[in-house]
Amino acid sequence: MLAAGKPRREKVLALWSEMGLESWSEGWSEIGLNSAWLGGVVLLAAAGLDFVLGDPWCLPHPVQAMGKVIDLYSQMMFRLPLKGWTMRAGGVGLACVLIGGSGLLSGYGLWALGLISIRLQVVIAGVLLASCFAGRSLRRAAEDVMQYLPSENWVGTSDEIDETDDLVKARSQLAMYVGRDTHQLSAAEIRRAVLETVSENGIDGVLAPLFYALLGLWLGAWFAPKTEGLIGVVLPVSMAIAYKAASTLDSMVGYREPPYTDLGWFSAKLEDVLTWFPCRCSVMTIALLSGRPWQVLQLCWRDANADPSPNAGWSECAYAAALGVQLGGPNTYRGKVTKKPFLGDANRPITSAVINQALSLTRRSFLIGLVVGMTGLMAIIE
Repeated sequence: MLAAGKPRREKVLALWSEMGLESWSEGWSEIGLNSAWLGGVVLLAAAGLDFVLGDPWCLPHPVQAMGKVIDLYSQMMFRLPLKGWTMRAGGVGLACVLIGGSGLLSGYGLWALGLISIRLQVVIAGVLLASCFAGRSLRRAAEDVMQYLPSENWVGTSDEIDETDDLVKARSQLAMYVGRDTHQLSAAEIRRAVLETVSENGIDGVLAPLFYALLGLWLGAWFAPKTEGLIGVVLPVSMAIAYKAASTLDSMVGYREPPYTDLGWFSAKLEDVLTWFPCRCSVMTIALLSGRPWQVLQLCWRDANADPSPNAGWSECAYAAALGVQLGGPNTYRGKVTKKPFLGDANRPITSAVINQALSLTRRSFLIGLVVGMTGLMAIIE
């Protein structure tokens, strides 16, 4: 074996050479970019696609396929006479199948495309990576709800607001994005729900996928600084897709209530672990962007750990502290009232302007992540 007795990176490159990828490497040089830089181009293109287009409703989305796999697997498990640790073992299998399968399928699919056409590989990689970033979709979801709410300068009574047709539409629209009961929410409660959704999903759906794409980009640059696109372009996409699968799995089966108590146990724990570090990085970034980092972090240390989720409490509290509002409080799920801890101080009411500021915090945090990622890429390549 040519790879015997060589350092790890040289072994990897030698093994790729033995696999007959030399001609593929020549293809990269034809367009004047090595695979690491091309991975950076794919990342920037994906960020631009998400900002401009988001996720068009008319096109299939990877999350839709993930959802069908989860649903089929779950129904199969529920038909079996399993409970307790045996159902938990089935949940571990579900996570392995979905997360591992999503990462490997996207990775090997892009690898195969690269053998046919490098340019086609780059285009598909950019589209797939853009599907992992929910920035535009999150803005659209907030706008879809907020368009029906009355102005914050409304001079009528709260009863009059509750009777408007537009508020009914806002409740109906909100129900598409949140798990709580919405049919009796006031305008103020709807705004709180929107801000909580924006703050939590700003990290789960935007910044955490970016973190894993950057991690894949850096690992790809370290392993293949000059040639092999197998790593440089594919790894950022496959890692982001794998995280997206873990997040989707948690959102669909990661519940403590039956019938998902055992089946979703592992998925919920795994998503908590995978999101923990990206969440803390995002909290630090939001604190810095607020201009009051020490105050924001103090409020997070005071309130965030009261939330049962190790990540949702920190993400929501970071946005609340940065914006000077308070999140949390009683919510109703399937007719049952759940009291969530209050996060932050209510220095001002939650308005449409505050929600837009939260969306701006997410966008600016994303841009900072891109700058840090490309800077790190240049440092590794140099």
